[in-house]
Amino acid sequence: MAIEIPRVKLGTQGFEVSKLGFGCMSLTGHDHSVSDEDGIAIIKHAVERGVTHIDTADLYGPKTNEILVGKALKHLPREKVQLATKFGVESMGPDGPVINGTPEFVRSSLEASLQRLDVDYIDLYYIIRVDRNTPIEDTMEELKKLVEEGKIKYIGISEASPETIRRAHAVHPLTAVQLEWSLWTRDVEEELIPLCRECYQGFKERTWSEIGSYIRK
Repeated sequence: MAIEIPRVKLGTQGFEVSKLGFGCMSLTGHDHSVSDEDGIAIIKHAVERGVTHIDTADLYGPKTNEILVGKALKHLPREKVQLATKFGVESMGPDGPVINGTPEFVRSSLEASLQRLDVDYIDLYYIIRVDRNTPIEDTMEELKKLVEEGKIKYIGISEASPETIRRAHAVHPLTAVQLEWSLWTRDVEEELIPLCRECYQGFKERTWSEIGSYIRK
């Protein structure tokens, strides 16, 4: 018996997605990547069963995850898939990821993602990490322009503080805030979850590792 996946609205601008999303990162993981054939089949199976919210990022692979998702989209009706991808990591340095939120990097990252995914627009475009050296207002202003140009439909943010979320939302409405919320990570319940649910009564939290990616000793 098929299970019907509920639909939910994100934000206040009419964006509707499947309540259960499919994160594609592990399909091109370093230790357990799958073949293109298997990856395409997995994504197709998810969408055909009602999991139509597909999540990727230019960081995954890196780059190759978006290419794989793009190949899968060729076998699916584009209008029935709510495609999310992310930007913000310019490179991996010795001390961790180099974050870039400058307007120039915003635009160049989006154009590159559109090309890899081979699509005309992104439904939900996330800031994957916040650039501490670039005002979030500058990043959001460029994203707002991309919305106006029709290249992205909605804007999301990931791993951001409540203050940054408020400042970003003041420039252009945020549709989603992505964060880790699991059995082991509960601190977001103190301020971030209430902020998403109560302060603006619009954008929603999208979570990962809900039951933990692994158990830490």
